[in-house]
Amino acid sequence: MRLFDRNSNMALFPAFADVSSNKVEDTSNELKWLNNNSFQTSDALSLHSLFLEKKSDGLHNKDSSVHRKDVDSVPPKKKKKKHEKHGDKKKKPTEKIKRSTESSGSDSEPIFPSDLKQKQETERPRDAPISSSFSWLDDMQSPTAKPFCVDSKSDASNWTYKSLYRGDVARYRRKGRSSLGLDPRRQEVSWEDANKKRKGGDKKKGADRYFSTVCRQLLKSQLPLLILPRVPESSDVSNSNLFLPLEDVEGEKKGEPVGRAQASSVNPLGVYDSTTALWLQGKGKQDQTDHRDSHNLETGQEAVLGTGQTEEFNRKLREQPEDTELWLKFIRYQDELSATVFGGEDEQQGRELPERRKSSYKAVLEKQLSIAERAVATNPSCVALQRERLRICQELWEPSALAKEWKKLVFLHPNSGPLWKEYLIFTQSYFSNFSVSRVNSAYGKCLSTLSAVRDGSMVSHPALPGIEEDMLDIFTQQCHFLRQSGHSEKAFSLFQAMIDFTFFKPDSVRQLSTKQQADFFEPFWDSGEARVGELNARGWKAWMVQQERGGWVQPCAEEEEEEDDEEDEVKDCSQPRWKVWLNVESSREAAHWLPWRPEKAKSQSEDDCEDPERQVLFDDIGPSLICLSSSDLHLRFLLNFLLFLGLPVDTALLSGGQCHPGVLLEDLSLLTQGRDSRHALTSHCLPSLGVNSVGHMTTLQGARKWAGLGKQGERFVNAMFSMLQPILPSQHRTVLSLSRMQYEKLKVFRCMQSNQKRLRSQSKISKRIAKSLLKEPDNRSSLAMWREFAHLEWMLGHLEEARKVFSAATALGAAKGLCNPSLCELCLLWAQLEVEDGASGPGGVVGDGGASPAVCVLTRHAEGNVLSPPSSSQPVSPVAVVKARRSYEQALTASLSAVDQALCHPQANKKVGVQEEKLRLRGLLGCYALFQYLTMGIKAANAVYSQARERTGDLHRTIMSDDRSRADACHSGSNLLVSRLTSEWEMLAVQQASLLKYHMSVGVFPLATLRDALTSALTSWPSSAPLWSIYVQVENRYHSAGRARRFFHTLTRDNGSVVPRLFAILAEQQRKQLVDAAQGSCDKSAPLSVLPENGLSNRIRGLFESAIGTAMGAHCPLLWRMYIHYLVSEGKMDKAKGLFYKALQNIPWVKGLYMDAVQLFPEYLQEFADLMTEKELRVRLPLEELDILLED
Repeated sequence: MRLFDRNSNMALFPAFADVSSNKVEDTSNELKWLNNNSFQTSDALSLHSLFLEKKSDGLHNKDSSVHRKDVDSVPPKKKKKKHEKHGDKKKKPTEKIKRSTESSGSDSEPIFPSDLKQKQETERPRDAPISSSFSWLDDMQSPTAKPFCVDSKSDASNWTYKSLYRGDVARYRRKGRSSLGLDPRRQEVSWEDANKKRKGGDKKKGADRYFSTVCRQLLKSQLPLLILPRVPESSDVSNSNLFLPLEDVEGEKKGEPVGRAQASSVNPLGVYDSTTALWLQGKGKQDQTDHRDSHNLETGQEAVLGTGQTEEFNRKLREQPEDTELWLKFIRYQDELSATVFGGEDEQQGRELPERRKSSYKAVLEKQLSIAERAVATNPSCVALQRERLRICQELWEPSALAKEWKKLVFLHPNSGPLWKEYLIFTQSYFSNFSVSRVNSAYGKCLSTLSAVRDGSMVSHPALPGIEEDMLDIFTQQCHFLRQSGHSEKAFSLFQAMIDFTFFKPDSVRQLSTKQQADFFEPFWDSGEARVGELNARGWKAWMVQQERGGWVQPCAEEEEEEDDEEDEVKDCSQPRWKVWLNVESSREAAHWLPWRPEKAKSQSEDDCEDPERQVLFDDIGPSLICLSSSDLHLRFLLNFLLFLGLPVDTALLSGGQCHPGVLLEDLSLLTQGRDSRHALTSHCLPSLGVNSVGHMTTLQGARKWAGLGKQGERFVNAMFSMLQPILPSQHRTVLSLSRMQYEKLKVFRCMQSNQKRLRSQSKISKRIAKSLLKEPDNRSSLAMWREFAHLEWMLGHLEEARKVFSAATALGAAKGLCNPSLCELCLLWAQLEVEDGASGPGGVVGDGGASPAVCVLTRHAEGNVLSPPSSSQPVSPVAVVKARRSYEQALTASLSAVDQALCHPQANKKVGVQEEKLRLRGLLGCYALFQYLTMGIKAANAVYSQARERTGDLHRTIMSDDRSRADACHSGSNLLVSRLTSEWEMLAVQQASLLKYHMSVGVFPLATLRDALTSALTSWPSSAPLWSIYVQVENRYHSAGRARRFFHTLTRDNGSVVPRLFAILAEQQRKQLVDAAQGSCDKSAPLSVLPENGLSNRIRGLFESAIGTAMGAHCPLLWRMYIHYLVSEGKMDKAKGLFYKALQNIPWVKGLYMDAVQLFPEYLQEFADLMTEKELRVRLPLEELDILLED
């Protein structure tokens, strides 16, 4: 090594320093950058000496390191724990650094002075660390200067007892396993030792929550113990125990009878349980390992059961692949199986709860789809399987692909009416491709195709049974679709054209096909001739006959001096723009629902119409004309038209199925009916169906402009009735006249509720029309017409006139007595009105004198005498009461026997009218029950209804449960009888509930009887709005809502109707209003009159979401509109607006939905109007015209 002077400049590369020194020094500074002025020679020498020492030590320890590496390379046999694995992962970066430092010890790596300084600091002597564990001083190899220990585990006793000596710490042991106040022979407390060491797996295991998987499976399994004591078989109440006996659990597990042990030599008195008896015999307890194993296997029992049922389904389907009902059951069984298998997996970790539910639901749908496709491949001609397949695909496919599949299906099965109904509902709700004209043309194509199948023009597909009924239902659905979308003129013209096409058809065209008949009808429609309901209308038949003779000369019609009642549409210009638009739009809808036609007397033409949309062309209605052959279908068509106009109709005569599906529900009156406490017995005489009438197009809570149809509408109804009466059968004329009479009564009822100023004039008009109806020959002897007229007089407060009408009407049918159903119904209404009037004494129970007017009416009716207005001076004798009771019993027994014979042998009497008369039991049963209530009490009256239900219980259950037989008989003559009987039993249930409710309002009576009657009736008729109204009113009077919620959940779980779900929402909303009112009115320091309840808002939203998730609820306008209003009332405007657009995806044709949106979100009026125009909904007041009206 070459040594350099300390003060000399060291070269940057010392190895080549000689070369640079031998050279001649150059005065230039070109190589000055190669010199390192900071290098010191002493530092270089010390570094070099340390390097040599380290290298010699590395060679010395080379062999030992190789041996240690071989030993360390052997893998350990002990498995690493979870925390050790995590620890290894954390140590990996440090190991890499260590390896890099070890590998850096090569010859080429420099050593810096800072490293030397650190090494010197580490070599300094340090103090010994304090130990962390206890040890004896003698065991230590070298005594330390600090013989202390750090105890990391704290001891609370040192602080509690202020001492370190263990003798100062109090310790105790429990003597015995008993506790004060317990019976040691029957009761025991299990004391667990807290000092027992648990296993490693039990340290983190806590008690399972109620929503966990284990607990949910435990709830679904069978209960090992009885929750309630068993009821003894004997009906003797005196022998029943006055306490809850403790049961022998061990004996029950072994299969022995529960209760008192059997007597034996060891147990002579039978007071020992099975375990004590075994101990006295010197026997031990049996091994209970089986029970412990069974508890461990509970989680897999349900899965094994589901697998077994799946195998059973597969076996049956292999043997019977053509059984379509079995395929459908197998598809629906997948939902039950998913609830069992995937029900408890929502709590599993790794995924969010909504994603978990969505994935499991999608997996079930894909499994159902695979089953449905296999079923369709096996049975390609089954329409039910095809519909089920498309129902499943609705959740999986895009709407465009689903629309193509629907078109393909209706092309393959053009003769299936139910398939066409579902296809049309899908077309209405397909928002991206929706327009009113497109949907209306789809209805026309459907009806024309079914008409071709009916006529035999389509040879490829035969006509199925009941095709005319399906065509009538589709026609009615089309008319309501046009009404809901605002095109009231087109909907009305369809009904008007069908009346001419059905009842005034020329004889020369009856044998032609439907299309040919429509071709002959087109010239009449375009001729300008007066149509049904218009002035001087003669009908299609008379016009065609006169055209063959050369036509007739139109007389100059006298110009009617019509009062210009056109008021200013904009009454208050200071109102907001959106409110003016709503008022004008609804008023025009109420006034202009009749189509506009040019008047020849005024020399008008089609160009004179201000609104071209009010004109209806034949192309709009021609494809939808159908032919109806039977008279029953003619009556059903007329009743549907009356319902369209807003007249009350008998729902039992409409059809055997549902009369008001969810698509037509729009009116809140469905949920608010029956709330008049003053008329508890008669408030359900005119039940509301929840369907809006034509001309009533407003917001959800908007009021009617008129009580009826307005002047033009009333004129049309009068002209139509006068034109149809001569050509209809007598029975049909009676039905239409009764509907008209009830309509007049309904208008008076609406005026009494909302418009008292209009009541006087409306009552005069209604009485005049009612008297004119009674003067007709067919109605003079009609007890039903006289009953409605007397009720109208009673409603107006004319009690004496009403009693005279009742008395005069009983003389018409007194000959038949109790065998006349119409007379029984008349006397029942009279007695109910007398009871409501309060003339029957407190509590409705007759006094000692028997002077109750209602008792007089019912007693004389049972005797068969002509009734006179009752008076308090003529008491009823006890003998007459006993005779009347016996007469009622005999008549009821005979009527129930006649019902059994009429249904068991429907062909015995082919006259449907006679059979319907035998099935009318509401009058007789109501009279007998009310008579028992007034003379004996409420228990006797309730027993009458119970006896009637027991007599026909089996028959009624057969009718309600046998869906297949009802479907087969749906298009036969017996369907009308079944529908009539079902309607009768429903009305009887309403009568019973109303009577019990009335008695609870005037007296003291246990609620359980009324609740049992309502729950039993609602189980049979879950879509009965009057029954639900009574149930909600009764349950909302009490704080506890758990029973009602469970009942609602039980019925809605297995029922697809939307009516129970609407009333469930209504019950919760009323409860929330009650709670909010109580909390808002009371002082914060004062006690609340109502128990506060949290979570009602979320519960109501959950009920809404579950309701709109069903098939019928998704297309129910009333449900969506109620949901939007509820969110707005809660202040959630953004969610409400989002829900509005979601509703458009399901019900885009409902104009009332857009009007609600304008009321709730007025700032988006222009957007909503443009959307209605785009979808071709009827907008009667464009916004441009609104601006002009506001300027004027």
